[in-house]
Order: sequence, then structure tokens, then C-alpha cells
Amino acid sequence: MEEIRQEQKERVILIAVAERQEEAEESLDELEELAKTAGAETAARVIQIRETPHPATYIGKGKIDEVNALLYGTDATGVICDDELSPAQIGNLERMLDTKVMDRTLLILDIFAGRAYTKEGNIQVELAQLKYRASKLTGQGTALSRLGGGIGTRGPGEKKLEMDRRLIRRRISHLKAELRDVIRHREVQRKQRQRNHVPVICIVGYTNAGKSTLLNYLTNAGVLEENQLFATLDPTTKSLELGSGQTVLLTDTVGFIRKLPHHLVDAFRSTLEEAKYSDLIFHVVDASNPQKEKHMEVVYETLKQLGAVGSDVITVFNKMDLVEHDMVLKDPKAQMTVKISARTGEGVDELLSEAEELLQRKKLYIEKLYSYSEAGKIQMIRSYGQLVKEEYREDGIYVEAYIPKEILGSV
Repeated sequence: MEEIRQEQKERVILIAVAERQEEAEESLDELEELAKTAGAETAARVIQIRETPHPATYIGKGKIDEVNALLYGTDATGVICDDELSPAQIGNLERMLDTKVMDRTLLILDIFAGRAYTKEGNIQVELAQLKYRASKLTGQGTALSRLGGGIGTRGPGEKKLEMDRRLIRRRISHLKAELRDVIRHREVQRKQRQRNHVPVICIVGYTNAGKSTLLNYLTNAGVLEENQLFATLDPTTKSLELGSGQTVLLTDTVGFIRKLPHHLVDAFRSTLEEAKYSDLIFHVVDASNPQKEKHMEVVYETLKQLGAVGSDVITVFNKMDLVEHDMVLKDPKAQMTVKISARTGEGVDELLSEAEELLQRKKLYIEKLYSYSEAGKIQMIRSYGQLVKEEYREDGIYVEAYIPKEILGSV
């Protein structure tokens, strides 16, 4: 990440098209944070109020003239549009503005390219980059040389910048094959966890909500924590022992964001689908963010796209150390809500207690007398369930316990 900081900063003009001024301002605030994360400095912001973007140039001629004047007056080196542009829109804007033109998708892909450290992460990012660039080749010949340096040229996709369509398709096919191997490995791990009956809790949330901070507090995972969008990209799974002695697996996922590029969703589907197969979801929300309700909508919409709608959800309102504690915080879509500060640890014990309660609801309650020759079955209950009572009698061992339904036939 340090290398991103050391590059000479680009100066960019941010452009948004929306039906309402407030909507455009909010989206540009986030785009400015994204640009900052990618190492760019915002020179100016331009908003056009209209129902839909101009099909040929994204913004109208009057706004193009305004942007041209700002490029001259601010010494900006490029523009970033707040939506994904078509090849025609990019080409027309580059010709009329005579500068580098980027869109929100390219910006997010660039950030991901700087944050992928594992083999899987690099494959996923390069695949998303190439799919994006392949979709932009129409009308641009066999090269994308207009991009120049800086944002959009980092990461594993950089060396393929001038590949023609045929080579891009070949590279995409190769990466898909590699990714299939990774997915198979992930599925083997998932099935192993299911055989071991270890519950999985998936941590999801809008980017910069504090997911990594929570994971670190609970498990000492050592995951990077920064007050930045997409500070961490590669998923991390750690074990955690709850108060009852039961072990669960906590899995952190990449943060969600408005207008998350579909190329990324497709490429990272195997990673994001950890939420789909989890027993419980911690939906982490930044309670101090004024846009938290909209961020929650984005998270639920993304989970819906992934088919992760069956798991119980605890909405974790994080960063309570930055807000008034009497603030009304609700999430009607969650089974429970908890207020915490992952930085100070406040409320975390309550969160784990609520998690245990929800996980216990998924288990079966048994009362059974075991012969002393069946003592091994009680050890299985200890490992995979919750032993409530264990009483040694003359005729055997009496047990009251909660167990996963999957091991009912074995105990």
C-alpha cells in the first residue's frame, strides 16, 4: 500500500449525474474518498442534474465546457465520472476534453489491484480488470494506450494493457481455470467445516465500517486496520471460542460499496459467497456515518445478489465511541441489533452472548442416559454442541445438551 502513497498524485475533476443535488453530493463524497485512496487529489467537483446520463457524453455540452475551463484553471490531469461509462462515452469525452477519462469502476478496480496480496486475490482482481478492459475495447483498436500512467494501470492487469481481444480472451480463460481450482479448494474446506460441524460466522458490511477491527479484537488476527475504503481485500478466517466453550469460525469479507462493479462481484463471487453458507452473519455498520441507512440497504442488496438471504443476521452498530449512546439505531431486517465499539471493546461481550443464543436456536435439545461404554459420544457432544448437564449415576451418565442436528444420529 505504501507504493500507492509514493506515486506522484494525480489531480482529478470528479463528475456526477443525478436527479437530485443531495444524491449527487453524497455519491461524490464517496468518490472523492475512493480517489484519495487511489492516490489522487480532487481539484474540483462537477454535478449535472438530469434524469439519466447523456448517452454519448455522460454530461451535456454546457457541462463539458465547464469541465474544460476547470481543467485549464486547476491544472487537473484527468476526470473521474461517478458511473461506469460506455466505450463511446469514454472516447467522446477524451476527444472533447483532451484529457484522461476514468469512471468509478476503473477507480475501484485500481484500488483492489493495490490491495490484493494472496494468489486468489490477484487472480480475482486481474480477471475483473481484463473483463472491464475487454468491454471497453470497442472502437479503440487493439490498445488502451490513452490511459497513460497512474490510476487504472496498477496491478496484475498492467502488463496486459496492450493485448488485443484475442489475447485478452485467452488470458481470461486461463484465469477462470485458475480460479476454478481455487473455488474447488474453497469448497473442500467448506465441506470439511460442515463435516466437523463447526459453525461459521461471516462478517459483512459497508467498506470502512470496522469489520477488520472487530475481527482483530475478537481473535488477534493481525488484519490491517485503516480509516480508508477497502483497507483490506483478502478474506481472513479465524477460530474463536465462545463463553460456552463452543468453537466457531469467524470469516471477514471484502467491504461492500454503492455501485460495486459487476465485474468485481462476478470475480469475487466465491469469496463473497462465504456469507451464503454461514450459520450467522455479523452485519457491521458504522453508527457514526450519516449515510448508514443507505449503506445498510447496499449491503442487503448485495447479499440478495449473492443468494445469502437464509442466514440469521445480527446488525452490529460499531464506532459507538464516536456517537451519543442514546442514538436510536434500528434494523428491521436483522434478528438482533447490538451497539459496540470494536476499538474499545465496549458491547463485544453482549454481541458474543447474542451470537451464542442465535446459534443455540439452531441446535436440538436432548436428555439422554448413556452407558459408561458410550462415554466417547459425550466427548462428541462437548466438541460440537453445548453440554448443559452431566451427571454420573450407577446405571450410566445422564446428559442434557444442545447438539447440531447433523450429529443426532451419531450420539
